[in-house]
Amino acid sequence: MSGAGHKKIHEGKPRWHARVIVDGALWSTPKMSAKEISFPMPRSPLSFPFTGRTRSTTAAIGPENAPVLGPRDAPAIAPSGGRLAGLDGLRALAVIAVVLYHLFPAILPGGFIGVDVFFVISGFLITGLLVSEHTRTGRISLRRFWQRRARRLVPPLIPVILISCTLAFLIDGDVLVGLGAQLLGATTFGYNWVSIAGDASYFSVNEPELLRNLWSLAVEEQFYLVWPLLLLAVLLIRRPPVRLALVITLFVASALWMGVLYQPGSDPTRVYYGSDTHSFGLFAGAALALLLRRPSGHRNELPRLRPWLGGAAVLTIVAFAFWLPEDGAATYRGGLVAVSLATAVAIWAGVRGGRFGLLLDVAPMRYLGERSYGIYLWHWPVLVLLQLLWPASSPSGSLLPIGLLATVITLALAGVSYRWLELPIRRGGVRGSIRSVGALWTGPTRRRRLVAATAALSLLLVGGTTAAVVAAPAQTSAQLRIERGQRAMDAAARAAAQAAAAEAARQATEATTATSLADGPITAVGDSVMLASAPELQATFTGMTVDASVSRGMHSADDLLLALKAAGQLHPVVVIGLGTNGPITAGELTTILRILGPDRKLVLVNAYAERDWTAGVNAALAEFAEGNRRVELANWHDTIAGRLDLLAGDHVHPGPTGGQLYADEVRAALDRLAAVPPLPDSSWLLRDPDAPRTPFR
Repeated sequence: MSGAGHKKIHEGKPRWHARVIVDGALWSTPKMSAKEISFPMPRSPLSFPFTGRTRSTTAAIGPENAPVLGPRDAPAIAPSGGRLAGLDGLRALAVIAVVLYHLFPAILPGGFIGVDVFFVISGFLITGLLVSEHTRTGRISLRRFWQRRARRLVPPLIPVILISCTLAFLIDGDVLVGLGAQLLGATTFGYNWVSIAGDASYFSVNEPELLRNLWSLAVEEQFYLVWPLLLLAVLLIRRPPVRLALVITLFVASALWMGVLYQPGSDPTRVYYGSDTHSFGLFAGAALALLLRRPSGHRNELPRLRPWLGGAAVLTIVAFAFWLPEDGAATYRGGLVAVSLATAVAIWAGVRGGRFGLLLDVAPMRYLGERSYGIYLWHWPVLVLLQLLWPASSPSGSLLPIGLLATVITLALAGVSYRWLELPIRRGGVRGSIRSVGALWTGPTRRRRLVAATAALSLLLVGGTTAAVVAAPAQTSAQLRIERGQRAMDAAARAAAQAAAAEAARQATEATTATSLADGPITAVGDSVMLASAPELQATFTGMTVDASVSRGMHSADDLLLALKAAGQLHPVVVIGLGTNGPITAGELTTILRILGPDRKLVLVNAYAERDWTAGVNAALAEFAEGNRRVELANWHDTIAGRLDLLAGDHVHPGPTGGQLYADEVRAALDRLAAVPPLPDSSWLLRDPDAPRTPFR
């Protein structure tokens, strides 16, 4: 609830009046245009002086979504009425970044930083609301604060969960796996810690959880739970600089903890999800709120330079959205901190007045900013469900139409939520909204039917969500196929003694080349796709030793091959399938060939997956194989492209029939490799290792 106080003389006695405004709209009753409330107010400075120029006699009461207001005529207030200038524009920028990152990752690979922009805005507004209340009343009502947060966040979340889970139940499949844990995290606002405990990955594209985007909501809610208690202790300190220093210390501690826990080369989900490691943005906003509580004569800092600094901050955020990698050390050891600081500068430049904040809040940005919460909630479940119905890897599928359709559906759902759910509850509260629905029941028959249909639909959605949890399988189809491959590998390892395998490898190296390479000893090194195909590989090639594991990339091949070579287990023929989990370079392939030496032959299996890098990986593998006599390409991509029914629900891992196609393609590549006449060539020893063309032509 928000309002702007004004002094009015009542029979010679000054009193304060507050006109109650809810999110920019007057709270009206049938008998009056606005509800006037008169109450004594202490003579104190502006309760939360964010704007540039103020009147010393003006009191301000902040609304839920913008807890800090200046005077009614202050330039920092956006035309929407009662909203701090620039914040809706920054919200729009943040949600655009996140949506583009999820829907079109190739366009904005660092768009995940939009969440950090949201964090700074939330910390700024929430701290402002709490400090403003403490200044006016000398206390903070925790119960009212938490009620307001729940009223703001929970109602739009309920239909997202119920509708998404019910549709997932109707679609069925891998999307239901772990749904019970996801609902537990969503309903307790502990989604981030539930995911961490379940070893889930925010950056995995194999099995995206239906409600994955709720992790950030959990971080904010945990902040809302703890921060008011800490802030009460901070406000006991009389000196504002000391208060500010304590909050900055919390900001620095969280940022340093993220940098310490981050391990290069490993999945960064723990440091990205953790409330302990990813709260610095919230504390940055809180520190800004305390910093801007200055005497009225010091609220117009750098009036000419401020817009330029704000513009530079926004450009910095946009640049980071294009540049920061999701798994790079620069992101977690300074990058996200820089985004938070740039956001704080942009907020300061916007709320202090001038044209900068108004420019950020141009009509389209203000529209998206007002609906940013609903857009954020809906876009991810919509994308996941659309990908299940319309796989991007199918012949008719494409990331572009899926992304565009998801955008249209998301905007429509967020608009409906904002108009018919969020605004009524903000204006009338939950109880008032329930009373309004009850009033419809006493109205015309058409309205009673609408209420009855809505109630019936709600019951169906609750039933569908319950059924989705009950019917959820314990494992995804990909996990089942990978475990099947692992069991086959373990059985093969028990059947063959390591000493016998090493002796066979040495004998094969000294012997002349066999007529069929497929009949001799073979070393296969691969990722989870090869692991899922391991039973068929070992049945097809009796002399094959498979070393495959989940989440491997080509960058790990050199260490694996060196270890096998040192153990005497690197056979004359090597099959490598490591293109699924990341891009590759010509240097990596050249290193592999040098490790193998001049006497071994190599088969490279290309990749089939819904990944941005897949096309580049396959092109690099084909070019490398074409330029080397002892290298052949196994074209798994084209073999399985028309047979998606043979893959698991992630459209990556093959089942038994798909695994046999994988083995058959490897055999075909070995046959082509055996047909190449030998051509002794020792020139590879003299080649520059940094030369762009690879050796062994």
